[in-house]
Amino acid sequence: MGADAAAALHVAVHALASSLQPQVVAAVFFASAACAVALAVLLASLRLRPPWWCACAVCEAYVTASWAGKFDNLCDWYAHLLRRAPGRTVHVHVLGNVLTANPATVDHMLRGRFDNYPKGAPFSAILADFLGRGIFNVDGDSWLFQRKLAAAELASPALLCFAAGVVASELRCRLIPLLHSASSGGGGEKLLDLQDVFRRFAFDCICRISFGLDPGCLELSLPMSAFADAFDTASMLSARRATAPMHVFWKLKRLLNVGEERELRDAIRLVDTLAAEVIRQRRKLGTAASGDDLLSRFMGSINDDNYLRDIVVSFMLAGRDTVASGLTAFFLLLSDHPDVAAAIRDEVSRVAGGRDGHPAAATSEKLKDLHYVHAALYECMRLFPPVQFDSKFAAGDDTLPDGTFVARGTRVTYHAYAMGRMESVWGPDCAEFRPERWLRDGRFVPESPYRYPVFQGGVRVCVGKELAIMEMKSVIVSVVQSFDIEAVGRSSRRPKFAPGLTATFSGGVPVRVRRRARASALRPPS
Repeated sequence: MGADAAAALHVAVHALASSLQPQVVAAVFFASAACAVALAVLLASLRLRPPWWCACAVCEAYVTASWAGKFDNLCDWYAHLLRRAPGRTVHVHVLGNVLTANPATVDHMLRGRFDNYPKGAPFSAILADFLGRGIFNVDGDSWLFQRKLAAAELASPALLCFAAGVVASELRCRLIPLLHSASSGGGGEKLLDLQDVFRRFAFDCICRISFGLDPGCLELSLPMSAFADAFDTASMLSARRATAPMHVFWKLKRLLNVGEERELRDAIRLVDTLAAEVIRQRRKLGTAASGDDLLSRFMGSINDDNYLRDIVVSFMLAGRDTVASGLTAFFLLLSDHPDVAAAIRDEVSRVAGGRDGHPAAATSEKLKDLHYVHAALYECMRLFPPVQFDSKFAAGDDTLPDGTFVARGTRVTYHAYAMGRMESVWGPDCAEFRPERWLRDGRFVPESPYRYPVFQGGVRVCVGKELAIMEMKSVIVSVVQSFDIEAVGRSSRRPKFAPGLTATFSGGVPVRVRRRARASALRPPS
């Protein structure tokens, strides 16, 4: 009886072992694969030099964020470091990044050795999910094709006329009525987030100019459109990728679809969906409905909808975020410098013919004659460039003009925000908002683009520069004549920025709007 029981137990154990063999093999295989992945990550980490391998003061401060004890923003800390550096160049080893605020080095990168400083594959990988193959994220033939087409279209009188009409319409029908309703003249005061207002205004303008589509998202009684919200999220989270000392971490999170990478994927999916719908609607309407918008012009040369999507998103980033950033900073500065606002009103009255507080109409041609307004706008972007820095990757070994050696594959960044705060570049009054520095005998005189790289320089100079300046000057002329804008709890003297591909003020810019005495209904630029 005992022998039979033992035999039965032996058979049962053998059967159980046989049944578990596939699961055991699978478990062993999974464990081995996991160990291999962990080993690969470790080896990659060693190859990429993790932060604790560099003990220099700059890298330690970056990794531990100890700089935040003295500076409100990373860009201000960088400006501090660059001011102290003999060649206005510093190396943040943990990022593999050489930072510069030296005009000679900017000239070297953007003109002298342009071929050696492309955007590069590492940078393109960071923004690939968001910007794809758009003009701001590619090099070579793809960049050249988009640039030539965009430059030709943006320089055409028909498009500029169309864009001026769009801006005038948005001012007349949306922005100015909104400011009137928020002003104290109607009884009671209402605070507006000026950054949000200008984002919606610029969003509407660029949608109509780029797509022939009016998103109708300016009314503050309605929430910001899902597209604009997703666009902000995608910009912010894409920018955060570049701040990681080891890119393997965000790439792993993207692979596993967790954390911020999951949020980024969801935001980009919404951007993709709406961009695809815009393309379908434009194709359905055909050029007969509106052949003046940029999308219609690009669709005449491109049949790949994914490629069109990337181009659309890139122009949205350029036309919405940069214009809104520039306008927000301008009126924040004006709140702290009412004398500049008064000088703007005097010039507009003199050039455009306004009188006694009555707003004057500034045509597109008269906008060009507003030299003080132009100088004030450039001075604003010297201190608060919409794009604070721009990075390239060295295609080969190089030596910068200040003697810094740059190894192949190194990220090299010129820092426009820091350059605007360099005594060596702008003199001892570099921290002051002084539009007069741009005027000679009352006329605006530009500086070298390598000293003032707000619109880049060389062959990569911004193709939408004139369009953006026209839009911003139109807003300035229309708003300053009829309203006093007072920032509440914010100052241009101590800004706080949020992460993003463009300069964004953290927490927005709440303002109080007051209608100026005897200011009548505006007739905006046409």
